[in-house]
Amino acid sequence: MKILKLGIPKGSLQNKTIEVFKMAGFNIYVSSRSYFPTIDDAGIEVTLLRAQEMARYVEEGVLDCGITGRDWVLENNSKVVTLAELLYAKQTLNPVRWVVAVRADSKIKTIKDLRGKRIATELVNYTKKYFKKKKIKIDVEFSWGATEFKVTSGLVDAIVDITETGASLKANNLRIIDTICESKTVFIANKKAAGNPLKAKKMDHISLLLKGALQSRDKVGLKLNIKEDKLNTILALLPALKRPTISFLTLKGWNAIEVILEEAEVRRLIPILKENGAQGIIEYPLNKVIY
Repeated sequence: MKILKLGIPKGSLQNKTIEVFKMAGFNIYVSSRSYFPTIDDAGIEVTLLRAQEMARYVEEGVLDCGITGRDWVLENNSKVVTLAELLYAKQTLNPVRWVVAVRADSKIKTIKDLRGKRIATELVNYTKKYFKKKKIKIDVEFSWGATEFKVTSGLVDAIVDITETGASLKANNLRIIDTICESKTVFIANKKAAGNPLKAKKMDHISLLLKGALQSRDKVGLKLNIKEDKLNTILALLPALKRPTISFLTLKGWNAIEVILEEAEVRRLIPILKENGAQGIIEYPLNKVIY
């Protein structure tokens, strides 16, 4: 029996969200002809929906919960419960930014220079609120797309657009003059679903697994054997999320050590560990890390 109506974002976040769910142990299958993907969990019904609309439909109860950006929760002023912040975007594991950008050759240097000017953006409500707070009167228009083109072609004086790395803006000969907000991907629910014990428990489980999957990114496990007289030397070399696990081997005078560390550290550490007496070194991937 389906107990939970879950929305996942259609568009730029779709593939990354499905990838993260797979890391968490859920396989979602999307058909190009349907807005209702299948999932290998009999208790979940999945709907594809644009991230911009997710918070509204979750708040109204059409969906129990969903994945969207914090920016769209703010834009719609939605009264939803944030179950988890999930640090991933389309390309990176960093928060995205909504920035004010102008042409690289523009005489506009700060947002104060935009007084009385025209700005195009998808994030209309939040942009208006931001500039009102700064006491800068501007004309904000909704952009249906190709937002960067509107400022390079002179249709508007500036844009407020989303960026992960800033590379696209730079490639389009644009210059960032301010950041109006940062946004993370969030797992949200409506208050009614969050107050339902059965649904709340299911959502807690999903949240735990999603966070565990993301926390395992770029981390690996490392096992090694070491003589007791070299133990303190090796421990001093090992970084760890917690203190390393140490156990006795059946071979007298030897210990086994197990530790979790950043994958980027491994190529530096393994030769050093070997030089200091470590043997039987095994590196292995991690699916989830639950704190």
